[in-house]
Amino acid sequence: MQSQDVAPRHKSPSGPVVDAERAEAALVEHYPRLVRLAYLVLPPGLGRGRRVLTAHALAQRALPRGRSSATVIPAQSAGRESDPGYAFVRLQVIRTALGAGRPLRRGIRTGRARLRPALPLVWGLRLFPRSGGADELSLDQKLATLSGPARAAYVLRGLERLPDPAVREVLTAAGVADPVAALRQADRLPAQYALLDSPEFDPCSLQARPTDLKRRRQHTRAALAAAAALAVCGALVALPGGGWGPDGAAAPAYAHNPSAEAALDPGRLTRIAPTAWRTSARLDLSVWPARGNLAGDTALLRRALAVWARPGESVQVSATPGTAKGGPAGPPQLLYAGDVDNARVVLFHDGLRIARYAEPRDSSAGAALDFARVDGAAGAEAGAVVLGRSDGNVRYLTAPWVKAAAERDLLKPDAGAMDLGLTGGVTGPLASPVQRSGGCTSWNVLQLTGEPGTQLLADLGELAPARLTTGRPDAPQEVSGAAGLRAWAPLACSLGAVRAQGVRSVNAWEYAEQPLPDATGSAAAWVCTRAETWRGDGTRVLAQFHTPGGKYAAVAAQAENVPACGVRDPHVLAGVLWKSQAGAWYLLAAGDRDTASISATGGVSASAQGRLLAVRTRQGAQADLKGTLADGRSVAVLRQK
Repeated sequence: MQSQDVAPRHKSPSGPVVDAERAEAALVEHYPRLVRLAYLVLPPGLGRGRRVLTAHALAQRALPRGRSSATVIPAQSAGRESDPGYAFVRLQVIRTALGAGRPLRRGIRTGRARLRPALPLVWGLRLFPRSGGADELSLDQKLATLSGPARAAYVLRGLERLPDPAVREVLTAAGVADPVAALRQADRLPAQYALLDSPEFDPCSLQARPTDLKRRRQHTRAALAAAAALAVCGALVALPGGGWGPDGAAAPAYAHNPSAEAALDPGRLTRIAPTAWRTSARLDLSVWPARGNLAGDTALLRRALAVWARPGESVQVSATPGTAKGGPAGPPQLLYAGDVDNARVVLFHDGLRIARYAEPRDSSAGAALDFARVDGAAGAEAGAVVLGRSDGNVRYLTAPWVKAAAERDLLKPDAGAMDLGLTGGVTGPLASPVQRSGGCTSWNVLQLTGEPGTQLLADLGELAPARLTTGRPDAPQEVSGAAGLRAWAPLACSLGAVRAQGVRSVNAWEYAEQPLPDATGSAAAWVCTRAETWRGDGTRVLAQFHTPGGKYAAVAAQAENVPACGVRDPHVLAGVLWKSQAGAWYLLAAGDRDTASISATGGVSASAQGRLLAVRTRQGAQADLKGTLADGRSVAVLRQK
């Protein structure tokens, strides 16, 4: 049977065929590195703020055009340099970044005209990376003197650690006419490659400043004048006695609302007694007491409530996906008000959301307002809330039933946990993995010990950390013992794929073990991780393949908004191309324990009874997998819907 390609395929610079799903996986995994690469190659004349937005736009547009629902079995990868998907998106980023500096051609600026980005856009703010030291500033100035190809050559050498032959190959594929000349020009700069990893060149760790306030004020006045004129015209055409149709019974916009006014009164805030949780029938946020050295600061609380109800232009507002940003419907519950590092922080809970207000200690200018859904949070999911972030660290406010807090590195399951200490329920600083640039060499999580036992919570860049569990989806358990820690060790870095998605919990389930062909070694593990969100949709499932002795697991398949590997449908099937130590390629596939048979069609034709399939094939083969359960139902391979 001849194989039939149904997925869009593209050539990476090194030759292998790359499909859209593989390129997307590489883009998600290495997004910070790709954006940094684009930022360094882009013309310095764009300015730091414009370079930041353009670098993100280039990285987000690096995917191949078109998608397909056909299953593509990816080859196991030992790193980004052996991943053709990463090579492809890196080439796209280099090519478009170089295009931004090309001269006019037939009256059109070939690069910059295409880079007027529709997305991302930021209104009212100028974004730029954090300032580095004198060495970083000097290197930035020297890079500005190079041509675009020479900058690309220097960055590929230093940031990507590519040898000169590989640099020439990438530059040639990106359309550079004379890559040898670009390398010679790059030789003029000292090899200060370590500085390229500095926050000075990190477009994912940014500072914000307002744009031209005077011009914005002028535009605002003009907009208000136009709105007033429109309102007058509307009043003239309104029918007498009928008001505004369906809004006829509504009071004027400036009328007083007792409930809304009560929500802004610090004296009416809900304050829970410190011992209420001991006699409560449930352990959730509703029994958290008000804590913090500024819990009695009426002026601070009034300011925080006012900003929550009416955030001004200078307030930075953020929310997890699916979280409303509106004001409280009534007096919220006060969880915390106090000094955290260099800020004054207030935490509220309105029954569905956590609202965090923060302002600098020296003034209320530059305040921030963050929201996160926590509806139904109880037990471990209500164990901690982020208080603040500073210098790459995060501090938590813990539940009153928490007795101890510690920091643990998921990548080192046999290492001990480091005590963070608790002062009034506030932890010491924990090194956050989401604020770190570079490769995944560690993944620190929060370990809490208290009334429900011991739990692990992972910081994913939001107010509510995600609970980590292990085991079958219908009976997940806390990651507290040695077995659970060892199960999560090769999977820890995959948590980066679900950052800032409003994730509530992530469960890891080893659903199969498979002996490796050619007597390569002991059995490899098949694990699926399922990230559940607070809003219900947006779930993400990864099937990962972990060979014995490997530090990281390889992502074999992924999908969003599917019931697979969950409580409703605890079944999963995935496959991977694997190369044995003898150099032979195999298609390996595995299903959960209820799988009775597996068949492969397309580029590979084979079938097997039971939940394991191993068949010899060729490198780059593509196949469709299908499984049959013991009760006769079919189970499809995990794929993007």
